[in-house]
Amino acid sequence: MSLSKDAATHSDILNHSGDQWAHDPANPREWLATKKWLTIAIVSFYTFVGTVGTAMMAPPLPEIAMKYEITNTAILAMTLSIFFLSFALGPLIFGPLSEVYGRTWILHIGTLLHVGFNLGCAFSPSAGSLIGFRFLSGFAAAPPSAIAGGTINDLFAERERAAAMAFLLVTPLIGSVIGPIIGGYISQSVGVKYVFVFLSALCGAAALIGIPCLKETYAPVVRLAQAKRSSDFEKLVEALAPKNRSMWHTLWLNLSRPVILLTRSFICFILSLYLAMSVSGVFHLALLVIQTGFRVYGINLLMFATFSSLFTDIYKFSQSSDGLVFIGPGVGYLVAAVFGGQISSRIYSTLADRNGGNGKPEMRIPSLIFGVFFIPIGLLWYGWSAATRIHWIMPMIGAGIFGFGYMTALMSVYLYLVDAFAFTASAISAAAVFQSFLGFAFPLFGQDMYAKIGYGGGNSLLAGLAIVIGIPFPVWIWFKGAGIRKRSVGFLAFDGI
Repeated sequence: MSLSKDAATHSDILNHSGDQWAHDPANPREWLATKKWLTIAIVSFYTFVGTVGTAMMAPPLPEIAMKYEITNTAILAMTLSIFFLSFALGPLIFGPLSEVYGRTWILHIGTLLHVGFNLGCAFSPSAGSLIGFRFLSGFAAAPPSAIAGGTINDLFAERERAAAMAFLLVTPLIGSVIGPIIGGYISQSVGVKYVFVFLSALCGAAALIGIPCLKETYAPVVRLAQAKRSSDFEKLVEALAPKNRSMWHTLWLNLSRPVILLTRSFICFILSLYLAMSVSGVFHLALLVIQTGFRVYGINLLMFATFSSLFTDIYKFSQSSDGLVFIGPGVGYLVAAVFGGQISSRIYSTLADRNGGNGKPEMRIPSLIFGVFFIPIGLLWYGWSAATRIHWIMPMIGAGIFGFGYMTALMSVYLYLVDAFAFTASAISAAAVFQSFLGFAFPLFGQDMYAKIGYGGGNSLLAGLAIVIGIPFPVWIWFKGAGIRKRSVGFLAFDGI
């Protein structure tokens, strides 16, 4: 079976054609709202654990350097950035596997592995073993980010997705805000080893909640399980199971899907690249500050761990209180999750109603433009208030404005991918690859950029990038997106163009 035919079959199952599945109580889209949101809350907790644990490691970097006698800054940087290398590779495997075996056990297995690998980090005898376990823990932390978007597609119709997407995206970002606070407190109180012990306990708590409470949401897997319990087992399995396909062929087809989407679906490729370069790429660098000892190497969500060095070095915050600086971006995330999600839903519903009740993925673009508009404002506000050493509240406000714009834009792109593609987890995984690889690579030049041109100059450069690429590109997609999607129609969930 070709990938395009496979997408058509998958779309038929999810769109409930030809049977009573649309009104079946087992259909995840027919679950009670409380059950849907319990599922979203558990998956969000899984994503939260991954990011809070990553952010917890940044504040104790000086202690890690002393414990393992690391004098080479590149080696110390690797203890952080190696996580994102494996975090980039993980979605390529776990996202497609969730479209074979379902969402739940992929999430559970990843979380249990995360427990073990973080214990390995805690008791690592050398820097090399720490880096090795960090690589493995990044791989184990990847399933929630790969599967979260697919879970939303499983549970909600197009008009209902924005609030759930906002909740799923804001929880890991909030994890990046409170992670350094927790990590700094634990490392100063009882030692850096217990940062990883605490993280293992947190992963274990997630597993204890998730394993008994999280139910399968992926419709093809739910229907096959339903078929096994049916009195007409053979007929239902024959109708639902892939034809003429071995297990290895099935695995290969699914594991190769994210790469195929990136290489054969132009809309997936350009949206993934756009998200990485002009939205997440700016985020990777925006809060990377002038090198201060070993603390400069925070990346991706760990940027906020280095964000604190601005306030300790320039504004003379104590180490015990510098965690409060994360309130700024955290408030921006929360405001975007509440109001940005509502704005996105209203815009989409209004445009769909004007189109005879038919929504299109491009109807997510206006909220993307709205969000991207705030990114350069926040960057300039943050950078120049820090460069001129205005009162500390000013860069915090700038970071909050940036956080609002980033969260709103990220949510809009993810909603577009969820709406457009039949295999949502694979599409989200494809997009995550670019982001994580840039998270691994950007510290290699980001620290030098800020060291040479400072807070104001560095953030002005990024604001220019956000304006030149970030704003015109969504406008182009608004006008040309439907035509571009025609070229990859075999992959799409929405074939109405």
